[in-house]
Amino acid sequence: MTNVQQPKVVVIGAGSLFFGRQAIWQMVHSPYLNTGTLALVDIDPIRMEKMGALAEKVVAETEVDLRIEATTDWRNALPGADFVVLSFAVDTVRYRGLDCQISEKYGIRMCSGDTIGPGGIFRAMRELPVIMNCVADIERFCPDAWVINYINPSAVNGIAIARYAPQVKSFALCDSLHMPHVKARYAVRAGIIADVSEWHDDLDADFDMRIAGVNHFTWMLKAEWRGREVSAKIAESLRRSAATEDLGGDRGAKALHNDAIAGQLYDIFGYIPTCVAHTKEYLRFYQGHGLSTEEIPPLSIWETDDRYARHAQMWRQVDDFNSGALPISTFMEALGPDHATDIIENMVGGLGQPFYINALNRGAVSNMSDDAFLELLCDIDVDGPRPRPVGPMPRGLRALNELVLDTHELTAEAIVRADYNLLRRALMTDPLTNSIADADAILRDLLAAERDVLPDHWYA
Repeated sequence: MTNVQQPKVVVIGAGSLFFGRQAIWQMVHSPYLNTGTLALVDIDPIRMEKMGALAEKVVAETEVDLRIEATTDWRNALPGADFVVLSFAVDTVRYRGLDCQISEKYGIRMCSGDTIGPGGIFRAMRELPVIMNCVADIERFCPDAWVINYINPSAVNGIAIARYAPQVKSFALCDSLHMPHVKARYAVRAGIIADVSEWHDDLDADFDMRIAGVNHFTWMLKAEWRGREVSAKIAESLRRSAATEDLGGDRGAKALHNDAIAGQLYDIFGYIPTCVAHTKEYLRFYQGHGLSTEEIPPLSIWETDDRYARHAQMWRQVDDFNSGALPISTFMEALGPDHATDIIENMVGGLGQPFYINALNRGAVSNMSDDAFLELLCDIDVDGPRPRPVGPMPRGLRALNELVLDTHELTAEAIVRADYNLLRRALMTDPLTNSIADADAILRDLLAAERDVLPDHWYA
């Protein structure tokens, strides 16, 4: 790294409303980061101008020494970078909607559509070629920088960088298991504390919680409080809340029936799924194929219009901060920290905090290959993540995880090699595919619908 004391963090895709604002918050808030440089990159000049203006206003208000750069070309921002966070997407609301709507015609239902099923494959087809171009420039302009992939499908993209650009230092992230919040939430479910606000570091060593699996398909393989197993108590808490759980509200399809599904999967496999809003999409059980009436209905479909409305509301907040309609002094209370910049702070400051990170297994899950790309609790510093031992993945769950991994690895290889036969094989391997003819029709229809954003070689 060039200068870990005054780190330069480049955010490519700073117009991402789920990361850009939080990155500004953390870079200003952290004494380990706020004397460095935050370089914001977005190809949309209007969004870039808005986020750059917001960052400058927050820096002026807080009177920190953070330097702000803003550009529409990542090559201008990369020289001197210590960390490069990838957080971009091509009109993701629209295209995820197309992925989900067209797949539904052929019997595949997706509530999120960005990591598994046809949605995961086509999102990777849209984003991964750009990621690999970016990684090539990172190797050229800042070869010592850590590349942090924050773009779904996180595992597919992380696999591609690790396997096809191994000279670049990289790992991948998802905020669903953000520490210490995830541990605090399960401590409440286990009856260890009454509220997440009661969680503190002194309790951490007494709560042995081990989670592992492919991103969005992770499972709690151990939960012991002072030597006493508490998984059953957590599952019982999920069952109780399932009876009164909020069935979506304005949070959409991903929020529906999650506690009920978590309890049902615990009854089947004996382990608690830890990212149910996505995990339910990885399983054929919730596709509506059964003949019997189910307690839990088939997955609801990703809601395009509602998502556009939520994004518009977020941009109104940015506009209000920039115009003064919202006092910039309230920014630090309105926003909060982010998983990626939390980890960067930990790496720069040598804080010794563990985080869930998507990286190579390296023996952490003892009965899966060392190069399996898994989400694991890792110790991390400027030398990168080191997974903590987990033990074996239970039978059944190991088979399901291996199927997901094969799908992701085939997807990454197909896109990097521009190979349609491998792409088709990836979709035929995918756990949601039930018909060769329907899968071929999905490929045909989605290729036609998304031709404006996919590489020409798919149409050769």
